[in-house]
Amino acid sequence: MPTPAQALDLILDRVAPLPPRSVPLSEALGLAAAEALVAAEQVPPFTNSAMDGYAVRAADLAAAAPDHPIRLRVLGDLAAGATSDRAVETGTTWRIMTGAPLPEGADAVVPVEDTQRGADWMEARKPLRAGAHIRHAGEDIQAGLALVAPGRVLRPGDLGVLAAVGKPVVPIHPRARVAVLTTGDELVDAAERPGPGQIRDANIHSICAQVAACGAVPVPFPRVRDDRATLAGVLREALQADAILTTGGISVGDYDFVKPILEELGARRVFWKVAQKPGGPLGFWMIEGKPVFGIPGNPVAAMLMVEEYVRPALRRLMGFSALHRPVAEAVLEDGWSGKAGDRRTTFLRVVARREGDRLLARLTGPQGSAILSSMLHANALAVIPPGVDRVEPGGTLTLHLTEAAEDH
Repeated sequence: MPTPAQALDLILDRVAPLPPRSVPLSEALGLAAAEALVAAEQVPPFTNSAMDGYAVRAADLAAAAPDHPIRLRVLGDLAAGATSDRAVETGTTWRIMTGAPLPEGADAVVPVEDTQRGADWMEARKPLRAGAHIRHAGEDIQAGLALVAPGRVLRPGDLGVLAAVGKPVVPIHPRARVAVLTTGDELVDAAERPGPGQIRDANIHSICAQVAACGAVPVPFPRVRDDRATLAGVLREALQADAILTTGGISVGDYDFVKPILEELGARRVFWKVAQKPGGPLGFWMIEGKPVFGIPGNPVAAMLMVEEYVRPALRRLMGFSALHRPVAEAVLEDGWSGKAGDRRTTFLRVVARREGDRLLARLTGPQGSAILSSMLHANALAVIPPGVDRVEPGGTLTLHLTEAAEDH
């Protein structure tokens, strides 16, 4: 039975990014770049005005003063997108708008608010330096500049930069489509009133939300009854997805059919069970090159398994270079005690907060694997090593920060 770290290694060693494809920028947000993206052009492509004003030779205004205005003859107007047909020479200027190409001969722009003007003239009452209020060609981005590393998530700013350098289409790894199956005769829809012995299916909603939150596409299947033939048919259909995630039916009961049916379909078992609590009966298989996760049905255990194992695997499947949440040391304010001599890793749901330079954590309440309300306020998981059965109030422990973006 592997430890959590060993189980995660076994999973990630077998998951490879989905084949890249090229998509327009409008579809690339939040996806991982499939290759290094480099600027083929400079930005700005030409030297232009940073202000509405007048393009001048700075030397012409060197003697300007409040009591000694310098008057220049205006050659015409340059709007953004227009070009000049005459160079700026001594005693002349072009009226220029923000973004318009700087005319030949000019080396500065006088802001319009610093001038007096007439129909064909402009006066300035103070000097300015050469280069003032202009944007030089290539000052933002030089051709050959590395823009986005492979595996990095594409953010809004990245897409703007890629558009500016003329990359309307980018190579990405696509979003993974994840078949999500919940099993159990006792389950009914959230909108239904449960009958005797029945409960509402919380897992389909929480797990699909977790899948979507990591950037993948959940493909929920109708709840599957504890019937061998029905489950086999649904699993065959689920093979159309990029990954399969089942909840319930994974243990050793008479109606737990997931394991044997998967193996009858040709799935190769990598491991079953992990030395942890909650969520020990986690199974992982590969079938037709696709990962299959068999997750326990207890709702907290199910969510914890998705967070700790499925999420990193889906991020690798989608080509991201950062797979893991930030890890931090924290002080446990209220303390915790567990089972003496337990050789499993224990995961606790906690609320973490910063106080000065310290990170403090407090349990969300009872920690049973079926107590879903413990997830309401949790923003981190505390990881208790094997053999540790007590953390005193004020003791330190390691947290996985489950609401922070992956950083490694």
